[in-house]
Amino acid sequence: MTVLSPPGLGIFARAKRLHSLYRPNREDTMSTIELTKENFESAISAEGILLIDWWAAWCGPCRQFAPIYEQASERHPEITFGKIDTEAEQELAQMAVITSIPTLMVFRDGILLFSQPGALPGAALDDLISQVEALDMDQVRADIAANQAGHEEHDHSDPNHQH
Repeated sequence: MTVLSPPGLGIFARAKRLHSLYRPNREDTMSTIELTKENFESAISAEGILLIDWWAAWCGPCRQFAPIYEQASERHPEITFGKIDTEAEQELAQMAVITSIPTLMVFRDGILLFSQPGALPGAALDDLISQVEALDMDQVRADIAANQAGHEEHDHSDPNHQH
């Protein structure tokens, strides 16, 4: 069977489509996926919303947040929910400057919109998701471009230059 994906769908959207085609009797939900150094870059650069839970098995708050995160993934099947085990992916955690766990990151269309350590209650996680869904991404991209243009205009040769 050949499955054609509509143009512009990222790898995770295609995966969800395949999931629904091959498991038609199951509710069309995609629980959390494991992210690793090998698939991290493609995941964060894909179109759509991606939430990432940075966690470790020994972390009590991580274990408390896990069912909240999983339930949110079931309520929002249109969103990709990823998990990164900081013990198994230490190099990736260092590259992402993860200093405290759990840490939640949110990307939309390849843009990091949120990064904060700490476990969120379910209502706060749902509120965050609603805010990310409501964003005008054209305006976000315009704001980023304006900020970068303004940054390039000031003098970086000043030894007291700070950001």
